[in-house]
Amino acid sequence: MTERVLTQRELNRAMLARQLLLERSRLSIPRALERIGGIQNQYAPNAYIRLWLCLDGFDRDALDRALERRSVVQATLMRGTIHVVSARDFWPFAVGIRRARRQWWLRVRRPHSERVDLAAANAALRDLASGTTRSRDEIVQCLHTFDPPGAPAGIAWQGVDVELVRVPPSGTWAKRRAHTFALAEDWLGPAAVAEDDALEHLARRYLAAFGPATRNDLADWAGVPVTFFKPVLERMTLRRFRAENGSELLDVPRAPLPDPETRAPVRFLPTWDATLLVHARRTGVLPEPYRPRIFHTKAPQSFGTFLVDGAVAGTWRFEGGRIRTEPFERLSREVRAELREEAERLAAFHA
Repeated sequence: MTERVLTQRELNRAMLARQLLLERSRLSIPRALERIGGIQNQYAPNAYIRLWLCLDGFDRDALDRALERRSVVQATLMRGTIHVVSARDFWPFAVGIRRARRQWWLRVRRPHSERVDLAAANAALRDLASGTTRSRDEIVQCLHTFDPPGAPAGIAWQGVDVELVRVPPSGTWAKRRAHTFALAEDWLGPAAVAEDDALEHLARRYLAAFGPATRNDLADWAGVPVTFFKPVLERMTLRRFRAENGSELLDVPRAPLPDPETRAPVRFLPTWDATLLVHARRTGVLPEPYRPRIFHTKAPQSFGTFLVDGAVAGTWRFEGGRIRTEPFERLSREVRAELREEAERLAAFHA
């Protein structure tokens, strides 16, 4: 059979639906995080803003409670960046990326990485953090002794395999510096998933949250070489489509594919939102002419953005008790009114 070709607009609406950006949901916080593949959270308020976008009636205390109850955790995961994920997703994500992360460290940090006694560094960190919480400074001091002479500071920490989670209230809206850590096995219990199953879990989560997508898109999102996923994808039951450029698109069964003419309301995205990154380029959420305006070296923290008809149309910031917007192009009167109403709701959420 000839595979169905999906237009960019169809891919756009599919991802917006899966990312809960077409309408707010009544899902629980852990389930919403699973639905959207977690939230990249380099800046602590991002997770709160993103969940406010996704969930009907969300308030900031709800995420604080979920972190305290350990149904949700914050840790360094995909692509070496901080993510907020459900407790159920943490170990499959951590185990699935572990070997790729180690290989990257050995390759990129060579020759210094070859002189780090990782076994000893892992044991020291485990002894330091076991049964308690530790500050970033304490961990840095512990692992600095394993940095070889002449190596960049912190190279041993980059290479250790001991999984840590950030302990609330650090890394929250009220206390934004993520500086207190615990062993993941103490916080959540030990890992109980093999790498092969963890890779399949990663693939399912990505395709359900961002698909239909290419194999390379999956690899870019996870920060894992595409070859790691090859046997996993071969055994999975998947739908197959084609993009307009002819590339193969994979998808999990029964995931939503809305009508391309489905209305996409105005939405405000936090900085570094996953829908804007290169793994989601095929969807056109961030039009390519605007990409250099959002991600460039002179603005390492990037910008909050707002969507009009499913695509970035400008930036926003919270300043002086209100949301200030900077459109890239002239907006219609109707869009300006919708933008103003949503901005007032977001300002009230900040207050």
